[in-house]
Amino acid sequence: MNKWTRRGLLTAGVLAGTTLVVGVAIRPGHRAPRVRALVANDEEALLNVWVKIAPNNRVTAIVPHAEMGQGAHSTLAQMLADELDADWRLVDVLEAPAHEEYANHNLAKGLLLGETELPRFLVGSADGAFLKIMQAMDMQITGGSMSVRATGTHGMRVAGAAARQMLAEAAAAAWQVPARELVLRDSRISHPGSGQDAPYAEFAAVAAQFAPPAKPPLKSPADFRLMGTSAARLDLPPKVDGRAAFGIDAQVDGMLVATVRSSPVFGGTVASVDDAAALAMPGVTKVIDLGDAVAVVADGYWHASRGLQALDVEWASGAWGGASQADIFAQFARDLSQADVEGGDVEVDVGDVDAAMADAALRLEAEYRVPYLAHATMEPMNCTAWVRDGVCDVWTGTQNPLGLRAAIAEALDLEPAAVRVHNGYLGGGFGRRAYHDYGVQAARIAALAGAPVKLIWSREEDIAQDRYRPASLSRFRAGIDPDGTPVAWHNLYVDKHEPAPAPHIPYAIANRRIEHAASPTHVPFGFWRSVDHSQHGFFTESFVDEVAHAAGKDPYQFRRDLLAHAPRHRQVLDAAAKAGDWGTAMGAGRGRGIALQDSFGTIVAQVVDVAIVAGQATVERVVCAVDAGFAVNPDGLVAQMESGIVYALSAALFGEISIERGRVRQSNYHDYPVLRIDQMPLIDTVIVNGGGPLGGAGEPGTPPLAPALANAVFAATGRRIRELPLSKHDLGTPRQDLA
Repeated sequence: MNKWTRRGLLTAGVLAGTTLVVGVAIRPGHRAPRVRALVANDEEALLNVWVKIAPNNRVTAIVPHAEMGQGAHSTLAQMLADELDADWRLVDVLEAPAHEEYANHNLAKGLLLGETELPRFLVGSADGAFLKIMQAMDMQITGGSMSVRATGTHGMRVAGAAARQMLAEAAAAAWQVPARELVLRDSRISHPGSGQDAPYAEFAAVAAQFAPPAKPPLKSPADFRLMGTSAARLDLPPKVDGRAAFGIDAQVDGMLVATVRSSPVFGGTVASVDDAAALAMPGVTKVIDLGDAVAVVADGYWHASRGLQALDVEWASGAWGGASQADIFAQFARDLSQADVEGGDVEVDVGDVDAAMADAALRLEAEYRVPYLAHATMEPMNCTAWVRDGVCDVWTGTQNPLGLRAAIAEALDLEPAAVRVHNGYLGGGFGRRAYHDYGVQAARIAALAGAPVKLIWSREEDIAQDRYRPASLSRFRAGIDPDGTPVAWHNLYVDKHEPAPAPHIPYAIANRRIEHAASPTHVPFGFWRSVDHSQHGFFTESFVDEVAHAAGKDPYQFRRDLLAHAPRHRQVLDAAAKAGDWGTAMGAGRGRGIALQDSFGTIVAQVVDVAIVAGQATVERVVCAVDAGFAVNPDGLVAQMESGIVYALSAALFGEISIERGRVRQSNYHDYPVLRIDQMPLIDTVIVNGGGPLGGAGEPGTPPLAPALANAVFAATGRRIRELPLSKHDLGTPRQDLA
């Protein structure tokens, strides 16, 4: 059901009845008075927890998400301002504090309900339930491409529309006119019949006394004035002129600086530490044994890092001290082979794969692998902490301020309310700053140092102590009938993470089985941009290309023929192929590849042009077609596609974290390189507003790049790339496993 009715709910049985009873008890009510002291001064009117209006008529959107370059602050403010009919030139944005009233309940609402429309009498109960759930989980997360499609849809738009209705009611009462006769536009209210006109600020204080409506009417797309336009981003001017404050910019009077070295083998501990030489170094004030790491505190970062180098530390590495990358992939292979015999955990089982495979005219098999990947954010992990008088203040950049608050409170044995998180701009996140290890370290060090301390990880520590995109192995089998139509698809891979549909394919193949096998290692798992889609996009779209070529068909037309049931997917594929000049001659040593991935509610197809130079692939052009349902800010959507492509190119061309003696072999950008500006290809992005539910933008640009690139290399060389990164391969030397 896309729409629930009162009758449908009441006749749904005991579950509905229980929901109503619980829901009435947990309705959140008017929450603004509970947060007013956190987000507004005495002169500002707080109409609801998400919007305030100042006496100068400036509107501030309060958003529960971090700004890490994705433009979320501005786009969410844009959605609120459109429903409020505010003048964009008078709009500001404020990141919500790490407080339980700003737990991401709209994110949970978006994940669980999607576009489902609740009846008015249930909205308050649902909001209260979701708020309690997210408060219990300490969730104030930015990630999963959920900011716009969840918080924007269920939070910002509703908040803006509610504030608009409250202002109209206040003006109608003041002017003694019907509210329906008022015109609200560009942060002003007018009554054409009487000629009265005033700014929103004139009615804001009275409007703030009303309880916000739980389900105000929202605009239809035809009435949008800001949504759908490339409104100027609010975070760019301060980033250009230097006013922007990132976590690492924090300054506190009397602040010391620390740096840290953790056990190089994950899970290891400190066996012993000789700190005499370090303590004799200039500026060093303290050496702290954290159990699994050692920190040096000094009067500046240089002295702290020099002191760290002078430490003599012995580590207890545990059982994993001898693990290697070869061992890990051998383990993956054994576990897959066992699952192939005994059966894996089945997630898709359609038709009869075994029978279709047996009857197929042509059968194809392939195995793909990808390495671990680090996040390598430009701003290294850092956090400033000050613990005194039973209170801990922290200044940092985190993707989950409320979660960090809870983690520090637990580490220091404080009440959560005694931890105050001051979140700055994030110099890159990509999932890494959803973890709290660096913040907890900073708080522990500051508590033991007895002074405010800024902890800064070195780049080497950042690479060696990441939460990594997992390495993976994936095996495929396909069956093709005599006319070149695929009739069977079987995929078996190691380790299931999120999102669940990542290995699923949109193509109409009658018999499909997708299964996985667990193969845990000691390497810490982490959310990495697009999460499982980053591996499975490469796996599935590369193998689709193999099947197309084995069937003797053009890779684009092959995909298109299998998408007759999916018009949005086909439209995006067509847009990419058209803009990417599919079918035109490329010339010797050059190739063009295509790939499609549906992730985070957004469909993306990419066409990549490569030239093979000195045995390596030079990417010349990427064409990206994207359907996120509706582009709230087209320029922002394009920027996110470009960002995802750059991130994916770094990984596909160079990215590899490898394990030797239980530890990460790489240490800095010299052996974990990222894309340089002179390697940047031309990127053309085509927006397809397909009209479906809003999709994400931060994640979906990444997955199609690697397979499109590998498919382009095949087109140029006849060599099939089944293992990343490309830098491992000399494309000028023929191999035995040519496709």
